[in-house]
Amino acid sequence: MKKIIGIPVSPGVIVGKAFRYMENAMNEILHYAIPKDLLEAEWKRFLHAQAEAVEEIQVLQEQLAPEQSQKEQLDILRAHRMMLEDPDFQEEIKTNLEENLQNIEWIIQEVSIGMKDRLRASGNAFLQERAADIDDVCNRLLYKLLKVKRFPLKNFDSDVILVCPDLLPSDVLTMHRARIKGIALEEGSRTSHTAILVRAFAIPTVAGLSQNTRDLKNGDLLALNGDSGEVILDPDPAILAQYQRAQEHYHRHYTQLKSLRELPAETKDGYRVALKANIEIPEEAAQLAQYGAEGIGLYRSEFLFLASGQFTGEEEQYQAYTQVLQNMGNLPVTIRTLDIGGDKLLPELMEKNEKNPLLGWRAIRFSLSHPDLFKKQLRALLRAGAQGNLRIMFPMISGIEELEHVGALLEEAKTECRRKGQTFTEHLPIGTMIEIPSAGLTADILAEKSDFFSIGTNDLIQYTLAVDRGNEKVGYLAQPFHPAVLRLLKQIIDTAHSKGLSATLCGELAGDSAATPLLLGLGVDEFSMTARSIPQVKRVIREADITTCRSLTQEALQCRSYKDVARLAQAWTAAHLPEGKQEKNA
Repeated sequence: MKKIIGIPVSPGVIVGKAFRYMENAMNEILHYAIPKDLLEAEWKRFLHAQAEAVEEIQVLQEQLAPEQSQKEQLDILRAHRMMLEDPDFQEEIKTNLEENLQNIEWIIQEVSIGMKDRLRASGNAFLQERAADIDDVCNRLLYKLLKVKRFPLKNFDSDVILVCPDLLPSDVLTMHRARIKGIALEEGSRTSHTAILVRAFAIPTVAGLSQNTRDLKNGDLLALNGDSGEVILDPDPAILAQYQRAQEHYHRHYTQLKSLRELPAETKDGYRVALKANIEIPEEAAQLAQYGAEGIGLYRSEFLFLASGQFTGEEEQYQAYTQVLQNMGNLPVTIRTLDIGGDKLLPELMEKNEKNPLLGWRAIRFSLSHPDLFKKQLRALLRAGAQGNLRIMFPMISGIEELEHVGALLEEAKTECRRKGQTFTEHLPIGTMIEIPSAGLTADILAEKSDFFSIGTNDLIQYTLAVDRGNEKVGYLAQPFHPAVLRLLKQIIDTAHSKGLSATLCGELAGDSAATPLLLGLGVDEFSMTARSIPQVKRVIREADITTCRSLTQEALQCRSYKDVARLAQAWTAAHLPEGKQEKNA
């Protein structure tokens, strides 16, 4: 048995047989010189392969086009086709061919390596992740030139866990998604195109496993946990039984919880809250009804920009927001304006090698320093507001000055919509994200310019406790049950209610069902979480009563450490949930 830990990319637990997929590791390319009189013929070979590759992508686009929910996939294919047809890309290949007089396959491989090296040398994580797209395009050309027959990932007659160095976006789009039950990648990250797609298709996936899977053979048994990033090779009977129970529990648990989908998130004594979903790409909106989501509490709009690597235009934003609103009908949708910076970089606009990006030029600070670009997003949101029940909110507000600046730009955006004769919603509810202690401590002032508060617990915990949650050396200190976090949450929520505002809580804490009774006791009005967490959180709410939850929270607020709070939460679980224990979120 061997356990390896990677990067959790797409949640879920699965046990199955490994299938090694090495097609993306191109066989060694022959390297030979060509005489000048064959240059034209060699270039024609390239143009023929390029035309075949474009045609192949066009077929994929046509297959996806009838489905409105496939926009993200279509965008990726469109980007690949644009690269194939890009005159600069073609000119670089042609220049290398003429200068080096080598076979076109070798030239394409060398150009591909050079492009990827430039991206990797940039020091920009987002640019580095785009190397997979270069591989996708150049490999497609090489397969055409070499007449290589690739193993079709759609031709499986049994269930497998796919194991490979990396997976190209086009592979995910064309593979047999009903048979590929899980994916284990040696490379990759959470923000690559491949990661975005596997999450959209709900395939449990772990990336960043390095070369620890190289000794795997086809048919080897694997246990994969997409929530924790754990992959176990050849699990022993005890681990195998544990994973199989978790897998069976996942299906049984959600089958049982389906009966809750139409029921309200209401305690036994009638205290009602709203459970909403977080989404990253428009396609996810169509899947939320199955989990009983009462709307979208956080649409992270930055993934529209991160997928393409550049600032998305007003019309494209408008179409994406409209798609989400139409999928949700009359249910409320809260869209957060662009939140880039920190670990989410937009290469064409962001500064490279910022010394302290988590405390630097990010989120609303970035948007306010680019008013023309920000107003494009505001206009797109105002226009989309006419298509559904839209609320907008602004990230990383630290004080009233920023909120007033945002309000002024919003009024300018409305004026510009009127000047252009565009239909828009005059009065959209405006939310302030409380993610910084300064915002929490001045919530009474921010309430003057806000219609609601949304508490972003991921960043609030990070900034309150001075812990970089992505740093493995100190990540253990990012404890949501820390007394300082609980006390700050209470102050924010109490202030919101005293000013007549609702308090939504989003981030990982909202979907942690172990925290649900404490959050109810604190007075959270709305929870926004990963859609898959909604049924379990609703189950806990319906087993609770608000009086007991408030007493529990009062006791927790007197605790001296997060461990004491955790023990209180565990005791509540044992006393109030069936089976005497809280089941883990699926």
